[in-house]
Amino acid sequence: MSHVSARLTVHGRRLIVDRVAAGRPVAHIAAELGVSRQTPYRWVRRFRAEGAAGLPDRSSRPRSSPSRTSADREQAVLNARRSLRFGPLRILHRHGVPRLADCDPLTGAPIRTARTTPNRYERARPGELVHLDVKKLGRVPDGGGWRAHGRSEQVKGRGLGYDYVHVAIDDHTRIGYAEVLPDEKGATAAGFLTRAAGCFAGHGIHRIERVITDNAFAYRNSAAFHQASTTTLNESTPITRVSPT
Repeated sequence: MSHVSARLTVHGRRLIVDRVAAGRPVAHIAAELGVSRQTPYRWVRRFRAEGAAGLPDRSSRPRSSPSRTSADREQAVLNARRSLRFGPLRILHRHGVPRLADCDPLTGAPIRTARTTPNRYERARPGELVHLDVKKLGRVPDGGGWRAHGRSEQVKGRGLGYDYVHVAIDDHTRIGYAEVLPDEKGATAAGFLTRAAGCFAGHGIHRIERVITDNAFAYRNSAAFHQASTTTLNESTPITRVSPT
């Protein structure tokens, strides 16, 4: 499981090391993985110094915190939180105390689940699960729309229709592939899936085991999309759908 702020998983860092070893230009590697040029140098240096053991995440916690509040005072803060319902947020967060908005105002007991979690959901290996979805966006006329000219101005090009951003994301590596296409029909989604598989193969993900989608008509009823998912990717690739919330 990767650090919450990490741009790359261990798999992505190993890709950097392997591609540098193969002689690919560092600038090209950085552009392919969406990171700065300094990032490949950092992981290659760590790999050369420590081997594969140097690629996993390390804690960002400082070795010492001389100005940290003492344990006795932190305990006093926790006691005040239970009895008076207030306290410094940093100390409360450090001890996993929920927000007041998530607690019963009378008893202080948690009554709502937290909006965030420190655990990052992630499949075990690259290609185990690929997420597919489409984002529908209104086309903007040349020169800008109403945000540029104001609603009172007559903006030419109304009724231009929509663009459809097709997106595929590998659940483990978080490598993504996207295309802006003219529609979200089954044949269009099938072609996108085929090209996404080729993109993932170029990043070392040569086998896609499962594809997850919502219940959009193109995914659910298109013979072309089903054909792409079973033959273009892998003969045993099933489709898993989730109902939209």
